[in-house]
Amino acid sequence: MKTCIVGAGAIGGLIGARLAAAGVPTSALARGATLAALREHGWRLATAQGPVTGPVLASDDAGALGQQDLVIVAVKAPALAAVAAGIAPLLGPGTLVLPAMNGVPWWFCAGLPGFEAPLDSVDPGGAIARAIPQRQVLGCVVHASASVREPGVVEHGMGAGLIVGEPAGGQSARVQAVVELLARGGFDVRPSGNVRQDVWFKLWGNLTMNPVSAITGATVDQVLADPLVREFCSAVMREAAAIGGRLGCAIADSPDDRHAITARLGAFRTSMLQDVAAGRAIELDALVGAVHEIGRRLGMRTPNVDALLGLARLFGRAHGLYPKA
Repeated sequence: MKTCIVGAGAIGGLIGARLAAAGVPTSALARGATLAALREHGWRLATAQGPVTGPVLASDDAGALGQQDLVIVAVKAPALAAVAAGIAPLLGPGTLVLPAMNGVPWWFCAGLPGFEAPLDSVDPGGAIARAIPQRQVLGCVVHASASVREPGVVEHGMGAGLIVGEPAGGQSARVQAVVELLARGGFDVRPSGNVRQDVWFKLWGNLTMNPVSAITGATVDQVLADPLVREFCSAVMREAAAIGGRLGCAIADSPDDRHAITARLGAFRTSMLQDVAAGRAIELDALVGAVHEIGRRLGMRTPNVDALLGLARLFGRAHGLYPKA
């Protein structure tokens, strides 16, 4: 299966390197220093078990890479609209697109009653939906962490979990084919009959820790150790769980159940906190803005989600990490 990684950063580099090392023909759409490093050295991944390397055809021109069987999109959410506008040369009529990204994806509400228009928070004007046909999209949830040590060099943190499924639910041969491909790369991958539920469950766990840590500069253990902040996070999660229930994505766990899992990470720095430290745009809309918008469309009150969004948005604008109003 001819595979292209769009966005050869942390997660894209993790997936690309493992697939290439397993013999999967893998290319990368990249730019700048990352492109130069990939052309010179190929994929480079540092793991606890030693380095993982593999060949890659890298270019900043989608036309030079040509049509693919599978396109794995692993860019940050704020960059997706621009990326989607340029990947048409990669997409043939049978190409599958697998977004390996955080938060609510642009396809999430497609086909749900009351969501005929795209979510403005993640796909303003519907540009992404027009560029990437819904029929060619598979849902994906990433349960793995990685970081970029230097351009073209990715360090695997923890986890190797991937979940893949049809956005509309159910099983399919094409999901199974992608699952088998990713398993060749050493991922703990499983097919899902309800990937929308899996997306919402991961979001429910990330919804608070990312922005709260970004605003405060605190690691997750410090967030959870403050009883007032912990209860605020729990209140946000209860509102998000209620929204999920209306979407057919019910969550049986309690916020305390999730906090107990998060606490095991210790002094963990969330991805949004790392983005703030590096001066990168924060993925606020996909993580919090979309929850706020979905709640509004459903006519639900979400005062705690609203407060979190407002505070994080103001923080981002004050630090030049989120677009001005």
